[in-house]
Amino acid sequence: MCPTNHLASFGRAALIAEEANAFDAVRAHFLVVDDISSMRRVVGALLKEQLRNIRISEAADGNSALQMIQSADKGGTPVDFVVTDWNMPHMDGITLLRTLRENESTRHMPVLLVTAEATRDMILEAAHAGADGYIVKPFNAATLRTKLEQILAKRGRRC
Repeated sequence: MCPTNHLASFGRAALIAEEANAFDAVRAHFLVVDDISSMRRVVGALLKEQLRNIRISEAADGNSALQMIQSADKGGTPVDFVVTDWNMPHMDGITLLRTLRENESTRHMPVLLVTAEATRDMILEAAHAGADGYIVKPFNAATLRTKLEQILAKRGRRC
């Protein structure tokens, strides 16, 4: 079994193949983090198109995301996957990623970084910080789907 947070738990938030090009999430809880509310809604809608039966929560920055992750865990609906923008006030996405990787309980939580910038240095920084994936804005549903499939496959889940 892969050491992901809750995605590795087959009964809790497993991703299962329905057909060759479709997959479904069973009770997975995704946290979308972006300081622009319309971007959070767009990403959430794209996720729901790709993965049915998922729960989407939103946070406006890394600080809010950390608080939400803690309260969701205490409330019995832990966050399974984080999709976060890089550039945000208060706490940016790379700092959020590093903080998650430093904490034993969130160390293995999948994190997808989203940004408008795609410099080689930023991509390397994201990889060194432990990002599971990196996509550049603007992106479409196919790009998001491909990245999700790559992340889940890398973590031992079939897509």
